[in-house]
Amino acid sequence: METEKSTENVWKAEQKNKENVENQAYQISQERALEMLEELLEQDQFELLLPEYKLVYMMNDAVESFLVFHGARMTGIYQDDYEGPLDASVTYENGEYVLVVHQDDSVVTLFYQSLSVEVHLYNYGEIGHFWVEGYEYLRQLEYRIAILRDKLEYLGPEFCTPTEQKLAMLEQFPPLNYCCYPAVPDQYIVPKDNPWQPSEEAITVMEEFAEEADDKSMIKLLKYYRKHHGMRMSRYIAVKLHQTKHVRFIELLTEKLKQEAANYPNRSFGKEADERHQKLISQAKKEQAELYQQGIKSEVLREEPFVTAQDELDYKVYLMIYKWQGKNRGVNVRRIN
Repeated sequence: METEKSTENVWKAEQKNKENVENQAYQISQERALEMLEELLEQDQFELLLPEYKLVYMMNDAVESFLVFHGARMTGIYQDDYEGPLDASVTYENGEYVLVVHQDDSVVTLFYQSLSVEVHLYNYGEIGHFWVEGYEYLRQLEYRIAILRDKLEYLGPEFCTPTEQKLAMLEQFPPLNYCCYPAVPDQYIVPKDNPWQPSEEAITVMEEFAEEADDKSMIKLLKYYRKHHGMRMSRYIAVKLHQTKHVRFIELLTEKLKQEAANYPNRSFGKEADERHQKLISQAKKEQAELYQQGIKSEVLREEPFVTAQDELDYKVYLMIYKWQGKNRGVNVRRIN
């Protein structure tokens, strides 16, 4: 009994420490919070969590953020399953804010005293989603860079480390972004104008990592790419990225992202759930060690739901096992049960 109580206290202490790291005192002004609210409404986004009176602002594997209405009360009917255009307005009347939202024929009015932003940052460096087959390790890299870029753009540089801000630039590098290694199926991709146009910053970051990896042939390719980019050259470099000659370069990018993501805590789903999840991780690491003894490299990755406003995604653990296919490097993905 004493052992169980001691274990419980240790777990609570660990969670408290995670919360202290996670809930840093980010200073977001009331004015900026109102701008964020306007951004959501302009995009026809209004996912309200009740009875907390929290409005979902941004949710991905790296961050869960909300606009929090303080001193709030509501009239009308809120349709939580509504998807469509919104007609909304915010006014200040009689000492309080009044948010009126029209969801088709339904009207919901939210009265509140003030608005704040709640942000939870999480470790995304070992997240794995296997929605698209083929060179999955590059698709994981593309996905992590994409959600990192979203965090930077929507929340700002104060929510990213300096190295994360640099890595986020790679979202504008076509040989590695959704143009060549999309992590999600085509129907979920939001196309950009001039998608094959790389940014100067992205090429510079790739050159820096190529230098650090001492990948001389990649350095030459990138120098040429800076002057002669386009769809054909982007696809040419994309092919090079999965060749054994550039393994060190890709491993360096992956490791840099993991190191930066590790600055943030893992999600916690409660003591019992965390213990179940840890058993799966331990099993995966055991199998990983066995593969290592055979000279086979692998990565332990996980897929997990959100902590707040939990979706229907189950917690899953995978072993991504590297293999050689001639001069190309591929992977096999095994789910741990």
